[in-house]
Amino acid sequence: MKFFADTADISEIRELAATGFLDGVTTNPSLIARTGRPIRDVIEEICQAIEGPVSAEVTATDFEGMVAEGERLADIAANVAVKVPSTWDGFKACRTLRQRGRKVNVTLCFSANQALLAAKAGATYISPFVGRLDDLGLDGMEVIREIRRIYDNYESLSTEILASSIRTPLHVKRAAVAGADVATVPPAVLKNLARHPLTDKGLDTFLAEWRKTGQAIF
Repeated sequence: MKFFADTADISEIRELAATGFLDGVTTNPSLIARTGRPIRDVIEEICQAIEGPVSAEVTATDFEGMVAEGERLADIAANVAVKVPSTWDGFKACRTLRQRGRKVNVTLCFSANQALLAAKAGATYISPFVGRLDDLGLDGMEVIREIRRIYDNYESLSTEILASSIRTPLHVKRAAVAGADVATVPPAVLKNLARHPLTDKGLDTFLAEWRKTGQAIF
């Protein structure tokens, strides 16, 4: 599974990129707004910091507007993936942008039917929002499983499943088990994947026993 960081904080992105675990970045208008900087400057800086795809979202809701904004965003850097919503006009914009050679991330997906349309439109990524479905008492991971089964039924569908709205390490694990190609996660959640209380306890025990020996490796 590939890991994308769901943030527009350049310091967090650089820190994660240094680990070698980071494969891409996803942003949205809310994350960009928190930086207090122009969107073009933020996206350009992120694209320079990593080699992988950087999702930048349109704010238009009509077909023509999405295509126009998508072209402007894609012109910022070669690794920009234009984010469009899972709407009828969004799917049309996805198809047009893909025909022009642009990477497209279809976002705000909440059903397998939407994912199927996105794949038919040629989406590079489909972003099912598992956390928001869970908030409604639904099983967000079931949507991931359904999309995986549908995509696997048809060799012509090459869209990657990008599990989004990830809140916990358990979400990440379940997304991986369900067959998601990518998980986009907040930096804090990504770091928490390395943590386990039994690891901490075991390390404390080993170090305490080592100190009793009075030895040093160097």
